[in-house]
Amino acid sequence: MIQRIFLPGLAAGALLFAGCAAQNAAPAPGFQQIVSEAGGKVFPAVVYIQVVTGNLKSGRAQNDVVSGSGVLITPDGELLSNWHVVDKAQSIRCLLNDGRAFTAKVVGLDKDLDLSLLKLDLPEGTPPLPYAAIDYEDRLTEGDFVMAMGAPWGLNRSVSIGIVSCASRYLPEGTYSLWYQTDASISPGNSGGPLVNTDGKVVGINTLGMLMGGTVGFSIPAPTIRDALPRLREYGKVNWAWLGFQLQPLRDFNRDIYFDFPDGVIVSGTEPGSPARKAGFLPNDRIVAIDGKPVTVGTNEEMPGFRRMLGLLPFGKPVAFTVVREGKTVVIDAAPVAKGEVEGEEVSCPRWGFTAKAINRFDTPNLHYYRNSGVYIYGVSDFGNAAQAELRPNDILVSIDGEPVNTPAELETLYRKAMERLDTNPKATFAVLRNGRMIQRVMDFSNDYEKE
Repeated sequence: MIQRIFLPGLAAGALLFAGCAAQNAAPAPGFQQIVSEAGGKVFPAVVYIQVVTGNLKSGRAQNDVVSGSGVLITPDGELLSNWHVVDKAQSIRCLLNDGRAFTAKVVGLDKDLDLSLLKLDLPEGTPPLPYAAIDYEDRLTEGDFVMAMGAPWGLNRSVSIGIVSCASRYLPEGTYSLWYQTDASISPGNSGGPLVNTDGKVVGINTLGMLMGGTVGFSIPAPTIRDALPRLREYGKVNWAWLGFQLQPLRDFNRDIYFDFPDGVIVSGTEPGSPARKAGFLPNDRIVAIDGKPVTVGTNEEMPGFRRMLGLLPFGKPVAFTVVREGKTVVIDAAPVAKGEVEGEEVSCPRWGFTAKAINRFDTPNLHYYRNSGVYIYGVSDFGNAAQAELRPNDILVSIDGEPVNTPAELETLYRKAMERLDTNPKATFAVLRNGRMIQRVMDFSNDYEKE
């Protein structure tokens, strides 16, 4: 049970409003003890994370070192952190509170939630590690005291205290989640550390800080983490289910749109080729129940929770949607597919110095405008062969040496053939579509920047 703490007079004002120091008032009796005891339950589980990432600079392979925080959640070494802390990690090393250091591997990542699940590489016979309990119930309210823990600025572990200023903050980045907003300081390096309540339980993972003048930070709520963990463990990613809905809440104050309905969520459109379109959903359909469970999305703040519910539906299994269409109630069955199948995997062409992905409607809507299928350059190594040939991220690959590139598999085949003739003909002509214009670039890939 979360302990509600009430502070009299100036002490309450000092703690409730960031930046107003209580010069002439002491905290209420017992407050410091409550904070100390709660923090003491989690502090031993806070982990300093050092990540080595690979990069190419000035044509030479170099390693960049970044740091962040995490928190142990099982005695055998599972820990939570942020996606952005460990993304593209070549190696991960974790320093525990007692001074022991272990390497770690990534178990699962989700960019949409900015969440990562890691596992320490523990020698056989290692005693159980200290770990933090997670309060998965959504019980935080505005004004509750919380502590942000981590290793800010790469320094020793620290804790800052504040209040929950908003228990359900909506941000456009939150496709599947709202955030806890707090004035507890979340500094660089604190990312991935735990947000802790006065019962000494983790209620969130710190992810965004230093916004709005450095006075506001955000954390991933524990209920969102609860929903994501099983899939991170099973698939290595949440691998959200996808139906292809374009959705509209009943009341959108920013766009001055109001529907006079008591329940449901509005279908404003469907993606071409999506399960929703194939099932027969039409614009202005109002979904009022899913498998018999009533649903309502009144405002934008309620949309992430609804998307998360859709995203956690099982793949390939028909779901019954109760829909109101022109005053009549109909039931439409639609089977979700894995979002990862639509997004496609990243293809690496190291000798050419770029990575590529299939054009998709999720992270390439601008490219989808020019071409609804195909392959585009996702990343280009600094001063590598692709950079020397003036190829750029978001270039759409049309052909290589006259051979069409329509799928990642075709790109992999052409890359393999190019490597087979490397000693005799280390050149290739790339035809790419850039901002609607067709251009050609010749690449000389005789240099291997990966080894220099």
